[in-house]
Amino acid sequence: MSETRELSPAGPVEGVAGATGTAPRPAPVAPPRPRTGDDGRPGRGAGPATATVWPGTPQPLGARFRTGPDGRPGTNFALWARGAESVEVCLFDDEGTETRAPLTELTHEVWHGFVPDVMPGQRYGYRVGGRWDPWTGARWNPAKLLLDPYARAVDGEFSLTPETYGHVRDWPERDAADTVRDNRDSAPYVPKGVVVEDDDDWEDDRRPKTPWSDSVIYEVHVRGFTKTHPGVPPELRGTYAGLGHPAAVAHLTRLGVTAVELLPVHQFAHEDHLERRGLRNYWGYNSVGYFAPHAAYSASGSRGGQVGEFKRMVRSLHAAGIEVILDVVYNHTAEGGQGGPTLSLRGIDNRGYYRLGQDPRGYSDYTGCGNTLNVVQPHVLRLITDSLRYWVTEMGVDGFRFDLAAALARSMHDVDMLSPFLAVIAQDPVLRRVKLIAEPWDVGSGGYQVGAFPPLWTEWNDRFRDTVRDFWRGATGDVRDLGYRLSGSSDLYDWGGRRPYASVNFITAHDGFTLRDLVSYNDKHNEANGEDGQDGTGDNRSWNCGAEGPSDDPQVTALRARQIRNLLATLLLSTGVPMLVAGDEMGRTQGGNNNAYCQDNPTSWVDWSLLEDPQWRAVRDTAARLIALRHRHPVLRRGGFFSGLAITPEGLRDVGWFQPDGREMSEQDWYAPSSTLGMFLSGQDIPQRDARGERLVDDSFLLLVHGHHEPVDFSLPGAPWAASYELLLDTAADQDPPAAGTVAAGAPVRLEARSVRLYRAIRL
Repeated sequence: MSETRELSPAGPVEGVAGATGTAPRPAPVAPPRPRTGDDGRPGRGAGPATATVWPGTPQPLGARFRTGPDGRPGTNFALWARGAESVEVCLFDDEGTETRAPLTELTHEVWHGFVPDVMPGQRYGYRVGGRWDPWTGARWNPAKLLLDPYARAVDGEFSLTPETYGHVRDWPERDAADTVRDNRDSAPYVPKGVVVEDDDDWEDDRRPKTPWSDSVIYEVHVRGFTKTHPGVPPELRGTYAGLGHPAAVAHLTRLGVTAVELLPVHQFAHEDHLERRGLRNYWGYNSVGYFAPHAAYSASGSRGGQVGEFKRMVRSLHAAGIEVILDVVYNHTAEGGQGGPTLSLRGIDNRGYYRLGQDPRGYSDYTGCGNTLNVVQPHVLRLITDSLRYWVTEMGVDGFRFDLAAALARSMHDVDMLSPFLAVIAQDPVLRRVKLIAEPWDVGSGGYQVGAFPPLWTEWNDRFRDTVRDFWRGATGDVRDLGYRLSGSSDLYDWGGRRPYASVNFITAHDGFTLRDLVSYNDKHNEANGEDGQDGTGDNRSWNCGAEGPSDDPQVTALRARQIRNLLATLLLSTGVPMLVAGDEMGRTQGGNNNAYCQDNPTSWVDWSLLEDPQWRAVRDTAARLIALRHRHPVLRRGGFFSGLAITPEGLRDVGWFQPDGREMSEQDWYAPSSTLGMFLSGQDIPQRDARGERLVDDSFLLLVHGHHEPVDFSLPGAPWAASYELLLDTAADQDPPAAGTVAAGAPVRLEARSVRLYRAIRL
């Protein structure tokens, strides 16, 4: 026997059915049924009205508007809810009045029904009944209105009041709170799904289909990018329409990027602990709807208009030759751990959708966010792949960056590169053709997997980030690791047919310091987050150039500007796929906050007024010139790793490494203390061919990188490498580009402290 505890609309009720010495274990409770009057209609004190439901079909999942029997329009609803005892579709009018449509058809664990006359724009949710037995992971509670996992649009925001929790959130016995069922209705406090009509096609759209080796990625927050943009109409700032506006697109095309990587745009919820502090989740890594564009980024309303607006944004970017990559969060949801709210999956089938812990009351948490989706479960895997295909085929996107991808690659426990998730992606005819980027780690044991993902995948290369940061702050003893990063990280990716573009090279990302803050702060300054400085990494690998934060010292400010140019040049001249963060090219600062996930304010927004400052406008121009140089010269964006060999008899070795005295590096030299490196890139020895099968031939370049705090003389390599050299870039120069001129091979040139030079080699 056990004790039954619930919280009813009238307050807590405790009914002792027997005494035990263990924690209370509530008994299952049947879902409430609507009460009706004598005529069968809802009367005084009656529950919601009941709609007509026809059998419908179990496929496709979600709410799909179509023509039903006898030509009557309506919507087919289908929900996978294994183990549930009842499912009701709940329809809401503009006043919030609820009508319920019980689904009685059950086919292969899918509850389904066709509801006549339900048209596009209709708001809806589900109530799912079943056992309440948290000790076995069963958390069904029909008092909670649940968001359809396949909802294509969402109207309203989650307000995480106590009623949105399936258990009594504020139960006085905290260790037992998640076992006490809360029977209060959550419908007034949660958003609803919206029926959307499939009325669009992409016949007029032309995807850029940029090859990986030609790609330059620009990480963008939809809201933050245009929130203060003076060229975007005020009513469109911070929206999909704002990002697709000609003024916003013009900046992207002038800079020369080929793809925007959008921080999460799936419908997400704000965490309770942030709302209590008056903050909001800005980044959006808290998904709750994998098919719905986040409604708060829409200028077209939330009753389906956000879907069309997103599509128009994609078309606008495609027309400018810019691909759209989505940062997606399929590893966890906004429902959090065992003390979290019941918003969707937890109330549909907690045991099916999530990885439960050894104690089924809790979860296996490989994400640090309270829960982990159970991707080994076929229907969970189907949810993810259906979502991915939808965004490609119906929303027009060109690829995905998978947050904490190692969590998706786990089989039962360990990360497995033959896991169901990776296997399904590899054989899917739609998904294997788009850009796939892994964040190749999670927080679980064995979760760090940089370099381990299979072909088809590229990866965020944090080894590149750390090496480049360490080099420019003077924290490396030699140049071995820098040589690997400049040349495509072959130590990580030269296996299994992978190419240099398997490495997404980045120095900054949304998570951490901006580029300007990286050279302005030694320590994080996250006080505004309200977490007593406990949030955000302490391993910034930054250097403030002699003063913490803003400085009026001209030597400090000049050095910081040079360091920014050094970092940009290293990123954009390295082999691999470079990724810039929006605003870094114009000196955006977060005031030293390295975890601005909850700062939906000017701290995180791109400050377009910076371009009025000649100093930051010059940085933007330097970045654009480097990207343009990369686009013009295939030797700077190689599709194959360096071999150290000549491709043709008349060629040179495809890469040469040099010391300041002009000698080629020996094996011993790589281990000797040094902060200076020369890299010769032979344009005569590129292993790629053009579309007609002709061998690619390009200019040759000499890249000189000097990280020491004192100048050094560098002797330019002579025969057979070049007869002379033309200077194209000098990060120490006040003038960009530097004054034209050539220098004879073998001549020494002075490299100023902490600087980068790029020369074009002139052949003998």
